Amino acid sequence: MLVVAALGGNALLKRGEPLTARTQRANVQIAAEGLAAIIRAGHQLVITHGNGPQVGLLALRTAAYKPDEPYPLDMLGAETEGMIGYVIEQELENALGHEPAVATLLTQVVVDQHDPAFANPTKFIGPVYERDEAQARADALGWHIARDGDKWRRVVPSPTPLDIPDIRVIRLLLEQGVVVICAGGGGIPIIRRDDGSSLGVEAVIDKDAASALLARQLNADALLLLTDVDAIYRNFGTDQAAPIRRLTVEQARAMDLPAGSMGPKVAAAADFAEQGGFSAIGRLEDALDILQGRAGTTVARQPE
Repeated sequence: MLVVAALGGNALLKRGEPLTARTQRANVQIAAEGLAAIIRAGHQLVITHGNGPQVGLLALRTAAYKPDEPYPLDMLGAETEGMIGYVIEQELENALGHEPAVATLLTQVVVDQHDPAFANPTKFIGPVYERDEAQARADALGWHIARDGDKWRRVVPSPTPLDIPDIRVIRLLLEQGVVVICAGGGGIPIIRRDDGSSLGVEAVIDKDAASALLARQLNADALLLLTDVDAIYRNFGTDQAAPIRRLTVEQARAMDLPAGSMGPKVAAAADFAEQGGFSAIGRLEDALDILQGRAGTTVARQPE
């Protein structure tokens, strides 16, 4: 079975933890054990991951270095793909005893330069702030900001991913039995110009949407959206909260969920399930159990 596993931001950094290399590596070590279980069970694996805190930190650093010439988000996204991919690759190799081979691929993802998302930034990046500090940074740096739980964060455009031109390379690696880490942070956003050439754009693609596109283009059997919550919950955050073990695509699309957390995961799961694939959402540590239908929330085209 070919499995695409999308790691949520908690695989690298839990909310409130310091954004240090040591903290991220410790979290990835835990993630690697869950992913290794899928491979040991005989499945092929493609791994994607988020990059919101990391790309935001890089943006802050480049702004401090030369505020009038900040690095564009596509280049910062490429940097985080390499950095995060390296740590996941190394820790997964350690967990597997260096067999099979693992490789990280910088992945470009095509978006539409006229996507309305460019006029409506919604994708969270960077650390969280109190309201006054976030507003001060927004005023100084020209940010857009939005509430994220009880804090505030920078938001940037998040256009819809349309195509993954590097899919040919990913297929070649899979044919050789390689575990592939790709489309990190949703991939590097590019547009196609009239002459056929490519150009990076100022945006961050949603990792879950890019993962669903990747799974479709690879004809994968399963898409796992792994996070720090064991399932989707009905009445989440209340005394009546209860896990939902199975949703149809129609039920998933009808749910009103936060755009900054579970919403994109449910949308991505529904998109892939609609094509007949196995989609599920759940806790990273339960990855193999989720794949085998014993944990998490499954999103299916038809009810049981």
